[in-house]
Amino acid sequence: MSSTSTDDGNTGYVNPTGDFRRDQRYIETRITADGRDGYPVEAGRYRLIVSRACPWANRAIIVRRLLGLEGALSMGIAGPTHDERSWTFDLDPGGRDPVLGIERLQEAFFARIPGYDRGITVPAIVDVTTGQVVTNDFPQMTIDLSLEWSEFHREGAPQLYPEHLRDEIDAVNKDVFRDVNNGVYRAGFAGTQDAYDRAYDRLFTRLDALSERLETQRYLVGDTITEADVRLFTTLARFDPVYHGHFKCNRSKLSEMPVLSAYFRDLYQTPGFGDTTDVTHIKAHYYRVHRDINPTGVVPAGPDLSGWWEPHGREALGGRPFGDGTPPPPPVESEVVPRDHAPQPR
Repeated sequence: MSSTSTDDGNTGYVNPTGDFRRDQRYIETRITADGRDGYPVEAGRYRLIVSRACPWANRAIIVRRLLGLEGALSMGIAGPTHDERSWTFDLDPGGRDPVLGIERLQEAFFARIPGYDRGITVPAIVDVTTGQVVTNDFPQMTIDLSLEWSEFHREGAPQLYPEHLRDEIDAVNKDVFRDVNNGVYRAGFAGTQDAYDRAYDRLFTRLDALSERLETQRYLVGDTITEADVRLFTTLARFDPVYHGHFKCNRSKLSEMPVLSAYFRDLYQTPGFGDTTDVTHIKAHYYRVHRDINPTGVVPAGPDLSGWWEPHGREALGGRPFGDGTPPPPPVESEVVPRDHAPQPR
């Protein structure tokens, strides 16, 4: 995969000619209720492969948990670091995924497309029956978990992509991806001062606009948690631990942006969000893998994130986190984030 394409390949990310370019050529096969791409939704047939370090994978982890799909779609967790050959299952006994039996995610991509030359990225969904990857199209993946997998949603699952709000959710997501989700990478991997300055300005202009939007409403779109909140959350969770220093996004820490900080704390303290966030894995990934901007691989000890459990006061804006639904139950035992990997309530 290209060294300037994503954060899911080798350790050369900076584009020396200027702007960081993300390779967005994903496998767009979809798993649908009607199976029109040859992959019908079936309980137990597929395995979601993630790394808790990756913000794109973190989205899928959150959505899967909010919808209660654990019993229908199993999850394999790769370690927080990788090399040019892809993510490895170094957290599992023997270094192999216990269901797929593979050491590297690369094996599932090559099983589907021999010599696959694009980014071997997480999240990815693998067909357990063949060992072949089905898709790594992460923006579509979470939408399909909401719409196509509804047969297997838990009772009380929220509507994360309600039909009457989809146009607005899509518009918000487009701006947030361009300027924030991917914007932090455009700043961090910029190869020239001009490229960095452009990315930095767009990032904080957008964050200021989001702050203004969220001053008077609890969530980004409507009065419940939607796909838009999931997508912004995973970037905000990495802002102070990584993006502020490592990616030079240092006008303000998240903790210094009152509205966004309170919005983030509201989500972090909501079941499905904070309990799927692994700060230890996040920091290990960015600081150890991105050697062209952190050559020593030293992982910083800070910052102090205990404030993530401080009161947020966002209830005063109204809103119903899960709409007519209910919070998800606690994580299944095998998917619990270790207590010392993220801030805990006091």
